[in-house]
Amino acid sequence: TGSSDPYCIVKIDDEAIIRTATVWKTLSPFWGEEYEVHLQPSFHSISIYVMDEDALSRDDVIGKVCITRDMLAQHPKGYSSWVSLSEVDPDEEVQGEIHLRVEVLGSQGGRRQLRCSVLEAR
Repeated sequence: TGSSDPYCIVKIDDEAIIRTATVWKTLSPFWGEEYEVHLQPSFHSISIYVMDEDALSRDDVIGKVCITRDMLAQHPKGYSSWVSLSEVDPDEEVQGEIHLRVEVLGSQGGRRQLRCSVLEAR
């Protein structure tokens, strides 16, 4: 039909912690959702999986973006850019990108805060 029914799953170190709502029949989804998650100081990566909901079969993985601890070390104040989705299944072609903003905020109670925003997707 030329459109998808996308939603996102956010995983920290391969543990799913967030599932967004599905945005029906679009290739440019907007979720407008915010979540607060407490990261363990020893975390290794945050992965955002973009999925396509399918009522008749298993949901398809459109692609993913991974933010690693090393990436955050390279950008201590954060960054904002379009990031291409990477493949999850080597047999699937991946098309799409998300506009990601990552901010490392000052300490609150001795803990640094990380704000990750998916601004747009296409």
